[in-house]
Amino acid sequence: MPVCPCGHTSEAADYCDVCGDLIGGAAPAKPLETGVCPRCGTPRSGRFCEVDGYDFETGAGHTAELPAGRAPWAAPPVPQPRTGSGPLVSDGPSALVRADRDYFDTVVAEMGRDAADLTFPPYCPERRIPLIGDRVRIGRRSTSRAILPEIDLSTPPQDPGVSHLHAVLLAQPDGTWNLVDPGSTNGTTVNGGTEPIPVNAPMPMGDGDRIHVGAWTTITLSLQEGPP
Repeated sequence: MPVCPCGHTSEAADYCDVCGDLIGGAAPAKPLETGVCPRCGTPRSGRFCEVDGYDFETGAGHTAELPAGRAPWAAPPVPQPRTGSGPLVSDGPSALVRADRDYFDTVVAEMGRDAADLTFPPYCPERRIPLIGDRVRIGRRSTSRAILPEIDLSTPPQDPGVSHLHAVLLAQPDGTWNLVDPGSTNGTTVNGGTEPIPVNAPMPMGDGDRIHVGAWTTITLSLQEGPP
């Protein structure tokens, strides 16, 4: 793995995932050019930059706005129960994130010997995350790349098959949602399918639809109004 000047190992080859230092030989971001991300210089392959999530259509960098005093590496806020100690609830559209054993078994069967190092997490509590705004990113945070996905899958146990920007949910004017995979390393499947959805092709999603990413993560959508 690449090593930054401070001695940290980093999954990213350009900027250290730990301290953000430029790794030797990595070029700084290029200026704005047609078809090139103005933040990281990656050539355009669809609506979203595959590296940092820049939206070529709106010019938005999608760096999440953090509340005052909250560090960028802090865990994203989770909606609290209304009363008592019952399950987390949400009044609007939301996504339930869980470790899915059936999906994991399918991934292992497809990978064969390559899955020898994969282990299903013994404990991975479910999380319900509200779908707020016109786009919700799915992935793993990278402070050096300013990627802070709304559905952050970097919290332990971290799914090793999830890209920093794996997929994006886009709200539509009629209240529906589309799913876009901007070019994740391992692809995105839905509702138990084995074929990944096409890259940069919006996929309409409905209430109860399941999004499968990484080695074991399933995200179930609750798109109806009121508590799920």
